[in-house]
Amino acid sequence: MLKEKLVECGAIKFGDFTLASGKKSRYYIDIKKASTKHEILEFMGELLAEQVRGDILAGVELGAVPLAAITAVKAKRDYLIIRKEKKGYGTSKLIEGDFEKGMTADIVEDVVTTGGSVLRAVKILREMGLKVNRVIAVVDREEGGAEVLNENNVELVSLIKARELL
Repeated sequence: MLKEKLVECGAIKFGDFTLASGKKSRYYIDIKKASTKHEILEFMGELLAEQVRGDILAGVELGAVPLAAITAVKAKRDYLIIRKEKKGYGTSKLIEGDFEKGMTADIVEDVVTTGGSVLRAVKILREMGLKVNRVIAVVDREEGGAEVLNENNVELVSLIKARELL
């Protein structure tokens, strides 16, 4: 059902793409395209919420924020937004939202490829005193991300794998 929704809304694109990891790819999974459709966002939120185990959720701006928000609503948890970099004005926070040290955080992610960007989020949260053991992603591209996370004592749970989409 998720596969059909992603295909139907045009979230799976074929061509020549450069991914956030810098890798080249013949396909691109545009979860932002899907998450801007309220019915698909709600559906993904329900599926992601079923996987939540932590006290609080977290998502990295920009792509994971709507997913973290809808998952937080469905799972009845608060959530944090992890900025890509500290803003240079106002409170200059790297993390938006309230938490207590020792809480367990599940990170919600749109697509995991090599695991580099989500591992950065894991490290930021751990430095702030949170326990991070799980990343819940919509898509695992199966390009080493699960292994990288596993090496850092983080389990990758995905709703769908690239091979199932393609």
